[in-house]
Amino acid sequence: MKLRIALPLLFLVLCTGICAQNDAVIDVAVPVVEEAHDPNEPLTIAEVMPEYPGGKDALFAYIGTNLKYPQQAVEEGIEGVVFVSFVVEVDGKISGVSVLRGIGGGCNEEALRVVRSMPNWTPGMQAGKPVRVKYNLPIRYKLTGDKK
Repeated sequence: MKLRIALPLLFLVLCTGICAQNDAVIDVAVPVVEEAHDPNEPLTIAEVMPEYPGGKDALFAYIGTNLKYPQQAVEEGIEGVVFVSFVVEVDGKISGVSVLRGIGGGCNEEALRVVRSMPNWTPGMQAGKPVRVKYNLPIRYKLTGDKK
């Protein structure tokens, strides 16, 4: 009789121990496989993205101060967003400036001029090293009451 009670209790104790072990967290090291990357090809996303000196607020202030609304765009009532693409090089210089989508009326050319004249940026970083990073920047043109 004692054996009939002892065996189920022993089974219960063993099972509880096994179940508790299954709930444990097991650390497993998984090797990270890095994709082969051509160093001449700019990244679209880096661990640390490039940054304009002083950050986004300083970038917006620079654009606001230096961007001139083209007279043709004012006369034709052209408003909208010009999307400019460029590469921030490993030394922070801007290269490969182009219009991804424009609105005409001289706005595209003016956006290109302002981006080309920007000071050097802080370059993007990947694995602790500076890398080339492609950057897209929207530049908004909006007529205000005094320009209409």
